[in-house]
Amino acid sequence: MLMKGYQYILGTISFTVYGQIVLKWRLSSLNFKLSENEELLKKVFSLLQIIFDPYILSGFISAFIASLFWMAAMSKFEITQAYPFMSIAPTMVFLLGVLFLNETFTFGKLFGLLLIILGTIVTVKF
Repeated sequence: MLMKGYQYILGTISFTVYGQIVLKWRLSSLNFKLSENEELLKKVFSLLQIIFDPYILSGFISAFIASLFWMAAMSKFEITQAYPFMSIAPTMVFLLGVLFLNETFTFGKLFGLLLIILGTIVTVKF
């Protein structure tokens, strides 16, 4: 029964990471940038066009599904037990960002992520 709780946490993390990666990828591929000098109506129209892009929508739907998984996880764990696992998401986003989005890799970022992972292990185990 406890294993199912961890599956819910894994679902939360997976859908969260997918949503972040697909949003960044799609916004970059569309070369989407909001200009500070743009008129408000033009900004709203640009945002509406982007929101209804199928990939962007899939990112939003992914965030919603992640929320459902999180609700299920909360029914199995105390929040102080489950929430530290959410620190796995930045690690996955970093790795996927470097591999697929040509994000910058630095040893400082890597060291920071290793500290986060170590902190997660300490928090969950002790």
